[in-house]
Amino acid sequence: MLACAVKEAGGHVKRAEQASETRAALIEAAKRLFATRGYLNTKVTDITAEAGRAAGSFYNHFAGKEELLKALLDELAAVSDRFADAEGHMSDFTDPDAIRYHVAVYLRVHREYAPTMLALRQAALVSEDFARTLEQFRRAQAADLADHLAHVQNLPASVETTLTLMSAMMEAPAQLLHELPEEEAVEVATRFIYRALNGRDYPQRG
Repeated sequence: MLACAVKEAGGHVKRAEQASETRAALIEAAKRLFATRGYLNTKVTDITAEAGRAAGSFYNHFAGKEELLKALLDELAAVSDRFADAEGHMSDFTDPDAIRYHVAVYLRVHREYAPTMLALRQAALVSEDFARTLEQFRRAQAADLADHLAHVQNLPASVETTLTLMSAMMEAPAQLLHELPEEEAVEVATRFIYRALNGRDYPQRG
């Protein structure tokens, strides 16, 4: 009887591991396809075929493509949390090094997750529900920066409005990568955001 219980428990663990592996494979397959085809041109059956899984397996893990995108949002949030907890993280935006850190991180994440970010924007264009989900995610990410403004004197607007403007400004450095080397793009964006927040410049780096 005990042996049967142990065997049954082992079976549950194995099935859970297989389910986790399938879910991860579907997510990775979706990211590859979004990078080559775009979100709108990728079907669920494309994802399961790319993952090497049965066509119906997708719906054991996700209600549809939008729910898979929510898993990608969770992944981006986890990445953001890791950088926020990293040793080099600074949280005072009166210090240009703190702004520089965040700009550099944003560029790195954008470079590594560009297809995911594009897929999120594409989904928001065709789904009002997902557009709201994405906006809530952006607001939550921006709110995490509120304490970074605590020592900034004479903000150009309310904290909420300033964070909204900052989020828009953080989108720009990614476009600069097409025109400037990454280090220069980071420095240009850092200086721009620092001036906007603090109303003054900082000395050129040596």
